[in-house]
Amino acid sequence: MTLMHSRPGFVTMPGHVRAADFGHVLVLIDYHSGRVQGLLPAAAERFREAAPVGQSYPLGEGLCAQLLAARLLVPTDTASPWQLIAAHSARSSWGSTEHAAGATRPLPVSPQRLLGATSALIAVSSVKAAGNRRAATRRIVRTLELAASTALRPATPEEVHVTVNAIRAAGWYSPGRTACLEESAAVVLSLAARRRSVAWCHGIAADPVRMHAWVQTEDGTAVGEPASTLAYTPVLVIGAHHHHRNRPDHLDP
Repeated sequence: MTLMHSRPGFVTMPGHVRAADFGHVLVLIDYHSGRVQGLLPAAAERFREAAPVGQSYPLGEGLCAQLLAARLLVPTDTASPWQLIAAHSARSSWGSTEHAAGATRPLPVSPQRLLGATSALIAVSSVKAAGNRRAATRRIVRTLELAASTALRPATPEEVHVTVNAIRAAGWYSPGRTACLEESAAVVLSLAARRRSVAWCHGIAADPVRMHAWVQTEDGTAVGEPASTLAYTPVLVIGAHHHHRNRPDHLDP
């Protein structure tokens, strides 16, 4: 039997995958495995054609087989169109854009806040390490969804600022990896311990393709972030309402 005969007629993108469309390139992010797959212009165009019809024929035999093997698409019995997220395209800067580099020492925090922030960072590290390394992203996302579900009210901007600074102060002394993912997730957990919610965002930018995680208040204001964060298009938001139109309500199990 040839691959053409075995190819399913209907395919769809599973709920834990996001497709960010920059126009010249399309990027797929799998929030179960952490896999990131870029599609160059010709493949991206076929993916766009298939999305609104939920059928495999626009993809072509080779691309369809690759996406199915990577589980970025899955077979289905009926037409199930999937969503593309329109991402911000980078503007040509001709080398005139500057971005801050290196870490900045956070402001001093009280021993009590430092202890709480350290506990939140340890919790994030434990979640990452507790199981198959390839499923670490999935575990973190599930933990953040659970934490967001326990909140009684949104945190105030001041509460978020104080918590972000405390987490960064704890991370300054941490011997392990403490990058944007760990910091932002720890902020969510720290606030959730007080039944406060904050929006956790994971976004993508292009040229080059890069990803970033941060937190923002209910009105969409990024907290403790440089202006360059505006270049990132949120593709997954947990714990807020203003970006939910960009995604299904929940990741699938």
